[in-house]
Amino acid sequence: MTSPVKKLFGQTAIYGLSSILGRLLNYLLVPLYTAVFVDPSDYGVVSELYAWVAFLIVLLTFGMETAFFKFIQKEGQKEKTFATALISLLLVNGMFFIIIAVFHQDLARLLLFEHHGEYILLLGAIVAIDAISSLPLAKLRAEERAVRFSLIQFTSIGVNITLNLILMLGFVNPENPERGVLYILVANLLASLVKPILLFDSFRLKASYDRVLMKKMVRFSLPLAIAGFAGIINEMLDRILLKQMLYDPALPESLNYAEAQVGIYSASYKLAMLVTIFLQAYRYAAEPFFFNQMKNKQRSQVYVTVMNAFIGLVCCVFLLVSLNIDIFKHFIQNQTYWEGLKVVPILLLANVFLGIYYNQSIWYKLSGKTRFGALIAILGAILTIALNIIYIPKYGYMACAWATLFVYFFQMVLSYFLGQKHYPIPYNLKKFFLYLGITLGIFFLAHQIEFENQVLNFVYRNSMLVLLIIFLFFNEKRTVNSIDSE
Repeated sequence: MTSPVKKLFGQTAIYGLSSILGRLLNYLLVPLYTAVFVDPSDYGVVSELYAWVAFLIVLLTFGMETAFFKFIQKEGQKEKTFATALISLLLVNGMFFIIIAVFHQDLARLLLFEHHGEYILLLGAIVAIDAISSLPLAKLRAEERAVRFSLIQFTSIGVNITLNLILMLGFVNPENPERGVLYILVANLLASLVKPILLFDSFRLKASYDRVLMKKMVRFSLPLAIAGFAGIINEMLDRILLKQMLYDPALPESLNYAEAQVGIYSASYKLAMLVTIFLQAYRYAAEPFFFNQMKNKQRSQVYVTVMNAFIGLVCCVFLLVSLNIDIFKHFIQNQTYWEGLKVVPILLLANVFLGIYYNQSIWYKLSGKTRFGALIAILGAILTIALNIIYIPKYGYMACAWATLFVYFFQMVLSYFLGQKHYPIPYNLKKFFLYLGITLGIFFLAHQIEFENQVLNFVYRNSMLVLLIIFLFFNEKRTVNSIDSE
């Protein structure tokens, strides 16, 4: 029989096909954006708008995906659970878009996008469509229809990239780059519409809305929604605060400087997102997988083995990018943005800690103690806000990077100790410190020894990465093979 761990990483590979290829293709838009937006302030506007998208998606899905996975196991009524959750999402997002349509001009002024109310209107439409589409996509994940899920996601990504290329290369006037921001949002809106069109069969509900079931799902998901919102604060608020805190209303020209700093930081953040790309693909497969292991007598061993393999993989991605930053930086075409490259290793390591925290977070979902997830995320959000407010005025976007690292490390440690108390999983701490220690040792050693010959430098650094991969592969192979599905 197939090992459940191999099955998980196999599904991660399938889910990752759309996520990883899509993100990599989106990486190709980074040189496009940084070339078209000669002034980083224009790219800063795009980055801030998408930070708001991330906030709103969490609010408007309010944990319904995880609640759906939980209650189809608990209630045994998949169609009724799906219909109840989907109708709720339709109602909430319909109301949200009506509010946006009425007040978009006022919101634009509040967010310092005066004279660009259309940005807010388009953003609201994108968020509402994506939030509604999230549940039919979750149903595909629950049914382990990874190929169809990936095809839909990849089609949407393909439409977005194609439209971006056509609009940005063919219609943007360098003297009026603000039109480029509008075109990016229009391309995203049309790409988002692809998902409900391809998922049309899922909107033919086979059961009715269940009010009692909805209350149960909301009680379960509300702490997760709070945790998710607080998590987005940790991930995205720095870009919003960076602009707001560097802008001085008494100096109108400071708005351009503030937006430029957001643009530089965001472009460099893109290079750190290779870890995030893997995390996204992994999470699509992992959440339903972990719930499906609840009846497996070997579940604790499975969770431990998955954690070990996961830490090894994200450590390799950390080294891949951080040791080859001189290559990856060319994704950013405009050298004006390169001053922000120093944040990349910090953010990469932060995302390693975030990935470990995601793995650990299954303890409060499986045990139903989701309030702890909310508590951890809220404490992290408070730290994020405090650290950024205190240090941005002095250190700019470097404060954002270090705050992200500190907060994700704090959440990882806090989640571990709470998990061991309320839902113990015997994680192998020796392997954690071994893998992380070797990784950081390679990173510092590689930067201590520099060769003038760039080819020799490349071979030297990446040979250490290859040796680490070989070590991890043979170290984990026996453990993974020892776990057979029930």
